[in-house]
Amino acid sequence: MKLNNNVAAIGLGSNLGAKKNNLQTALKMINLHPQCEVLKVSPLYATLPWGKTDQPLFLNAAALIKTFLPPLLFLDFLLSVEMKLKRKRLELWGPRTIDLDILFLGNHTCKTPKLTIPHPYMLERIFVLAPLADILPNQIIQTKTILEWKNQLDQNAVKIIENNQWYQPSF
Repeated sequence: MKLNNNVAAIGLGSNLGAKKNNLQTALKMINLHPQCEVLKVSPLYATLPWGKTDQPLFLNAAALIKTFLPPLLFLDFLLSVEMKLKRKRLELWGPRTIDLDILFLGNHTCKTPKLTIPHPYMLERIFVLAPLADILPNQIIQTKTILEWKNQLDQNAVKIIENNQWYQPSF
């Protein structure tokens, strides 16, 4: 898939409550926005926590979203989805009902106190790269493909638990 400036890659994660339902609901809410459309979704992964490890396992996925929102407005929209799904930011890398991260948005780059695009840590996180490699394996980030970046990391921290049929848009 050739990406243009209106296609964002986002990472999704949840480790509290009905995790799969949280991810599905977030994608449905994104798809309902008049300036957003879910184009493609990765398989669903069970992953070990990162950063703060004494918490429940995560479910993670990645999605491609067509959006006509500028980067900061897209971020604000994703944060509003997190709030509606009762995301609480109590501790750094702590448990959460939902986490929605902009990994990249077309060729946009951005570095503000609120948003950095491309995501500054995505190349270090297998729970981001594994699902992203399923939907964009040949996308070049810096000097390598997403698949090459993924293959440099420990694969034991992630496991596919469901194919990409776990999310079905409702029309």
